[in-house]
Amino acid sequence: MMDRTHRVRRRVAATACALALVLPLAACEALTPGSATAVPGPTAVPSSTAVPDGDVTLRLQFADAPLMVDALIAAFEKGHPGIDVEPQYKSFSDYVQNLRLTMTSDTAPDIAQYAVGMTDLAADGHVLDLAPWREAYGWDEAVPPVSLDQLTGGRTSEATGGRALFGVPAGLSMTGIYYNKELARRAGIEAPPKTLAEFEEQLAAAEDAGLTPLGVGALDSGGLHLWAALLNQLMPTDAYWDWVNGKKGATMENPAAIEASELIVEWGRKGYYNESANGTAQVDSTAQFAKGDSVFLINGNWAAGQLATAMGDRVGFFPMPGEKADSPTVASGFSVSYAVSSLSRHPEAAGVFLDFLTSPEAGQIISDNGFLPPNPDAVKKPTGVLADIADGHRRAVADDGITTFPDFAAPAMLDRLRSGVQKLIADRVTPADYLDSLQDEWEDHHGE
Repeated sequence: MMDRTHRVRRRVAATACALALVLPLAACEALTPGSATAVPGPTAVPSSTAVPDGDVTLRLQFADAPLMVDALIAAFEKGHPGIDVEPQYKSFSDYVQNLRLTMTSDTAPDIAQYAVGMTDLAADGHVLDLAPWREAYGWDEAVPPVSLDQLTGGRTSEATGGRALFGVPAGLSMTGIYYNKELARRAGIEAPPKTLAEFEEQLAAAEDAGLTPLGVGALDSGGLHLWAALLNQLMPTDAYWDWVNGKKGATMENPAAIEASELIVEWGRKGYYNESANGTAQVDSTAQFAKGDSVFLINGNWAAGQLATAMGDRVGFFPMPGEKADSPTVASGFSVSYAVSSLSRHPEAAGVFLDFLTSPEAGQIISDNGFLPPNPDAVKKPTGVLADIADGHRRAVADDGITTFPDFAAPAMLDRLRSGVQKLIADRVTPADYLDSLQDEWEDHHGE
């Protein structure tokens, strides 16, 4: 039986903190990362959509798809010469780790990419409730309801009485497997696999052909995307959502998660990963794949624009297959969305930028960079690897199989996932101990 002593100690400490009312409140906060002494509640944007006179500069901080963001900014500024948007790119891990500090500082950006912890920031009044603009800009007609529902934080807007809204999507995402068609043929692989077992056979075929089977950028997010892709095929989707959403009694210590974690270890032992996978960033694994360093690559559709440009028709994409050929298509994904800081001096100008993201012009830029535009009917039909991604996403949506990323389970979960999967790849932790560490973090955030 796994040792739970450290969990009991945490619960005892939390109880003691609640009882010791004579102690400063900060002592309790030390046991609850991200807690605050006062919760002012969400602040709504101005109802006006008018842009102030004069030149305005908006600072936008983000962590995904820099090529897409640059293209969106260029198109926006061309149509809005009085508004300059200054992009501030951060690596994903740094962005998430410092999000609370960034958004609560006096130098908070005007616009920030929606990420883990943003819901808590919104509840504390650091992110504006955009609900008054839903009708003013017509976002309910321009954006599918499912995309906006991910950004409500489960709250009712105090300003409108309807659903709150803490972000606007600029593109939908999903993870999956890219493959080099030329290298695949050299390994005797003629088509994407229909089952997980068939994919394992293809990895073995690539190894037998003297090729690197699978590129993984595990230094930041690539490893956890691989683990989540396997978990999506083996763990019931409802149980996974219960865990991510913090439902009482949910656990990641289950046979399906053990099996997914065991596969990570087994594939490492068989030499299926690129050399130095744990020291390779996701962006570098993508560049290496584009140069022909591996047959397959685990990544998201945010890499599609880069790969389509570099490889043309030589690259394809498929969602991680399930256990059976007729299994539902399940893949992790989330909208690349943007929120507005409550400290912004130009919220109306920020609203104009967010509204631009819902336009057909922006949708085409989003599609050209491998993301799924909120309104796919407003853009031309994609080709090549972009068409593969669009087809996979349609199947996942039809199967109700788009799940959010596992790090959304808790603000500090990303570090546990990243370091834990690195240890699985290096065969330095047992699957049981890895899952125990995830459940520890989950209970710290969702437990008593």
